Amino acid sequence: MVHRVTVRKEIIDRVLSRRGRYHLYEALDPSRTAFIVIDMQNMFCESGAPAEVPTSRGICEPINLLCEALRQMGGLIVWVTSATMSANGKSDWEHFIRNFVAQDVQERTIEALRPGGHGEQIWHELEVRDTDRLVRKNRYSCLAPGSSMLQSILSSHGICNVLIGGTKTNICCESTVRDAMMLDYNVVMVEDCNAALSDEEHRSALENVIQQFGDVMTAEEVIAILGNRQK
Repeated sequence: MVHRVTVRKEIIDRVLSRRGRYHLYEALDPSRTAFIVIDMQNMFCESGAPAEVPTSRGICEPINLLCEALRQMGGLIVWVTSATMSANGKSDWEHFIRNFVAQDVQERTIEALRPGGHGEQIWHELEVRDTDRLVRKNRYSCLAPGSSMLQSILSSHGICNVLIGGTKTNICCESTVRDAMMLDYNVVMVEDCNAALSDEEHRSALENVIQQFGDVMTAEEVIAILGNRQK
């Protein structure tokens, strides 16, 4: 199952009226580009998992396609997973666990988010290579201050373009897009490489991004502009 919705015509018309073009980028230098794949782990992809997003299992093919194309062009693949440390009955994101997770599944959620545990493992349908980087985060956005080592990794690789995929479109992925744009990265949310709990939430995130935070393209469209190699 995949999302069958995209940005609505009225939003496209609004964007065209305001800036005179729809897409922000006609070319991206792959050597300065990272594909950040967020939370495609058992915690979210596995049937019956505490935070299951069923549509996440349907985006593996375009994610693998874009990963392989970008690797061959000299770009960087970063797999970001969520995990939280727990000690003395407290999580390192205690506010989230105790307020946004139902009490009867809190301990199950903590276990699923255990660093190195089954819940943090990358979903088995995804193709991870030795040249890829693995990053652990403990907040929605992996670019929020103190949430992960991602910004340091991007800086050390000279990255100025970031492609965002994963789950959920409207939560961790959109949060990361927003932070990336405000850190002055060129950002593309890859439409068919993102998954949410509903079509409405997925489309809402795409529409937020295209209007204010970055570009929205399919995996095939991204591969095409990477081939132009000008920015």
